[in-house]
Amino acid sequence: MKHVNLRKAVPFIVICIIVLVSAGISYGANWANPDLLVTPQAVEDNAAKDNWVVVDCRDLKDYAKGHIPGSISFGKECKKALRDSTARIFTDVKKYESIFGKSGIGNDTHVIFYGEHKTTDTFKDVTVAFWIMEYLGHDKAHVLNGGLDAWLKAGKKLTNEPTLKPQKTFKANVVASRYASTDEMLQIAQGKKKGITVIDARTDKENAGEDIRALRGGHIPNTTVNISHKLTMDQEKDPKTGKDVDNGYLSADRVDGFYKDFDKNKRTIGYCQTGTRSTLTYLELRLLGFKDPANYDDSWVQWGSDLKYPVADEQWNNFERLKKIEDELKKIKEAMPKKEGDKE
Repeated sequence: MKHVNLRKAVPFIVICIIVLVSAGISYGANWANPDLLVTPQAVEDNAAKDNWVVVDCRDLKDYAKGHIPGSISFGKECKKALRDSTARIFTDVKKYESIFGKSGIGNDTHVIFYGEHKTTDTFKDVTVAFWIMEYLGHDKAHVLNGGLDAWLKAGKKLTNEPTLKPQKTFKANVVASRYASTDEMLQIAQGKKKGITVIDARTDKENAGEDIRALRGGHIPNTTVNISHKLTMDQEKDPKTGKDVDNGYLSADRVDGFYKDFDKNKRTIGYCQTGTRSTLTYLELRLLGFKDPANYDDSWVQWGSDLKYPVADEQWNNFERLKKIEDELKKIKEAMPKKEGDKE
């Protein structure tokens, strides 16, 4: 047997590792679609270009206090600007064409969405906007990994100067499969439609019916797995509690750990309370290369409150307890000293 001189081999091994790292190859999981996530440097490099638009998904008041140079605002948080008053997706596609066109977004425009994690918790707004653009068939949508927190951590500056982009024409080419309807979910729940992976992105207590946020608690029958959206983000220690909390970053190794056992070729649907948290699930599925991902936009707020839909682990809101709370609040209000000018 031929012996290898390890002392001579080590430099060669080190060189190989350097080459692999430089080429972007690692021994851990990798994104199948890495271009969907961008770095602060990529934002800085492209923000001023004519065919790129960077969107601040926070509220206008937060945008006014300081934002990434060259970024625009829709005037509201993205989830409010891009949904109707019930937090549902617009059925009128022309409204989206108008919003995006007036914002300087055309069909050839790359769009980077960013939010903020620690202060305004608008990372979910970002993924709502990303999913809607994908539903509209726009294949040039991106998300700033880590959001504004990552921008500041990279030592980059903010500005108070607003940006307005020249108006463009945006035409939707809806990809209907990226939207899961209540009718489809009912077929899955009744066992009429099989071979679909369904992911509940809510907390484990919501899934089990212990945290009730509709008329009933529980989950949709034939849900495959409960993966809380908060767990899929990178974690760090909260200095106050010492507990692990999500930090607004996504890494391939962590995310892949939650989804690695599922067939990427199967239709995969995420849902939550209002179809907001599950848009993060949608982004993660796209990053990992799932072929037919979708978001159930109506989600539990509609499903759990409509008695014609079946519920697993069904729990009902305790209306007697709610009435007692209401009575207590009434007593407190009546006991409070009235101010001059208050109506009887």
